[in-house]
Amino acid sequence: MGAEFEAGAAIGGVLYKDVKRAILAALAAGEWKPGEAIPAERKLVERFGVSIGTLRKAIDELVAENIMIRHQGRGTFVATHRQEDHFFRFFRVVHEDGHRAFPSVRLARFRRGKASKEEALALGIAPGDRVFHFVNVLSLDGRPVMTDAITVPEALFDGLTETLLRERPNTLYNFYQDAFGINVIRTEERLRAVLADEDDHRLLEVPVGGPLLQITRIASSYHERRVERRVSRLDTTAHEFAISQP
Repeated sequence: MGAEFEAGAAIGGVLYKDVKRAILAALAAGEWKPGEAIPAERKLVERFGVSIGTLRKAIDELVAENIMIRHQGRGTFVATHRQEDHFFRFFRVVHEDGHRAFPSVRLARFRRGKASKEEALALGIAPGDRVFHFVNVLSLDGRPVMTDAITVPEALFDGLTETLLRERPNTLYNFYQDAFGINVIRTEERLRAVLADEDDHRLLEVPVGGPLLQITRIASSYHERRVERRVSRLDTTAHEFAISQP
């Protein structure tokens, strides 16, 4: 494998990028699970046939992208959504004074269906492919502040049920990891101002026609594989969407 990498570098490739892609391939194949330590540097250097500096540069990028985490004296681990810093990396709602808190989550709806053209385009599947739709209501300080309307492909989440969602013991992305082996590592989000409709009125207890912030998110796993489309509606009366990472 080392010769393979060296040949790639000889034709103009960046060697550490090749190592990074190989590590991502191993993660995608489930060789190292979330929360597990990856092999020692010595073993990875032998496996990839590269220098220690090249290996470390590849791992540095994976750490910077929150795909891996270094623990001083313990090694490098595959990131897991159990950790508080990773939860707030994806949950960006803060109180207007900047305070962050874990929301309580209620599953409001769940159904199987077919992907619309818009959903199919977002998820990289064909229109009409089977998907799961579900809606969560997130509350802070005892009041509903946001809804998440989520669509995921049935092909990736085979066996998902309403009961599993209701009884999941941890965060949603941690549930994806543990139950389906899907690790969300990246999201893309678009924001727009919208007016509350009747469904918002029922779920968020806001007046119809009142202002809301809509956040459309596409979540991806390794190799840019799209695994979730989420349309959130946020009541900004006392809360804000924080763009910067915590």
